[in-house]
Amino acid sequence: MDIQKIISDLVSKLTGNKDLIAKFTADPLKAIKDLLGIDLDPSQLGDVVKGVTGQLGDITGDAAKQAGGILSKLKSIFGRK
Repeated sequence: MDIQKIISDLVSKLTGNKDLIAKFTADPLKAIKDLLGIDLDPSQLGDVVKGVTGQLGDITGDAAKQAGGILSKLKSIFGRK
């Protein structure tokens, strides 16, 4: 699975759309499945969320700040520290 392509596709769909960014922030796994129609395993999900959050920060600034806690939430969900 091409993680970079997934990140690129998500960033293009999320850019400038506060509603989609809010959905991604609240539940990244569901947002990815809804937007792209794919399921990811936890390790892939973490990589995608980190990449998307980083690129959104480059594009929107505030969106990345809002999404900044997503990775820590994911880590706690999957028992990582």
